[in-house]
Order: sequence, then C-alpha cells, then structure tokens
Amino acid sequence: MDVGQLQRRLVDYTASLFREGFLDDQFTQLQQLQDESNPDFVFEVVSLFFEDSERLLNDLAISLDQPSVDFKKVDAHVHQLKGSSSSIGAQRVKNVCIAFRNFCEEQNIEGCLRCLQQVKHEYALVKNKLETLFRLEQQVLAAGGSIPME
Repeated sequence: MDVGQLQRRLVDYTASLFREGFLDDQFTQLQQLQDESNPDFVFEVVSLFFEDSERLLNDLAISLDQPSVDFKKVDAHVHQLKGSSSSIGAQRVKNVCIAFRNFCEEQNIEGCLRCLQQVKHEYALVKNKLETLFRLEQQVLAAGGSIPME
C-alpha cells in the first residue's frame, strides 16, 4: 500500500470516528495543538486519559460493590471520568457519564451499575478505536508520509 492509500485510509477512519460519535470537536482541537515541536502530543494526552480512566473505572467498581454505597464518592469518580473523556473528545463515554451522574443523584444503585457496564463498554470501544488510529498514523509515518490534517 502506498503512502497516498495509507493517508486516505487514515482520513476515512478518522472521519468514521466522528460520524459514529466516538469523537467530537475537542479531539480535533487536540490535534491542532500537535506540531513538530511536540509530535506525540495527542498520543501522550490520550495515553494519560487511558491511565486515568482505567483507575477511575476500577474505583467505581469498588465503590459500587460496597454494602453501603457512598453515592457522593461514586459521583466524584464519574465527574472526573466525564471531565477527562470530555477533554479528549471521547463523546460517547462523556454521554454515559452524564446519565451515570443522574443515577448517582437519585442514589439509584441499579442505574449506577448499568451505567458502569455501559461506560466500561464505551471506554473499551473508544480505546480500541484510538489505538487503531495511532497505528494507522504510525504506518503513514513509517511509509514516509505525513499525517493529513483536515
């Protein structure tokens, strides 16, 4: 596959992530902050998001598994997850967090547990999609191409 084909694949794949609602404009803004002086900026920010999210999802599972659930604590974790997913443009994760916070407010344990499963699912999907995106970018660069900016 030549550089042009790789670049087209990358552009099409990126467009599909926006079309399917995995990413929003915030991700585009992150990409615009990346330049020659900081070529791994997006990768580094997203890697931090992965680390934070894994920790928060783990904390949420533990908090919701207590005999007496501290909904304020659960809400604080969800609020953090919503903020970090929002900051990288992980739209579907952010949207589940919004619903999750409503269940925290209502102290609805079933709703919270459902949202935890949903947020884990959306997180796993977006993580997989972003890892594929970074692999495609690496292939383009390895082939001697540059990353096309929209």
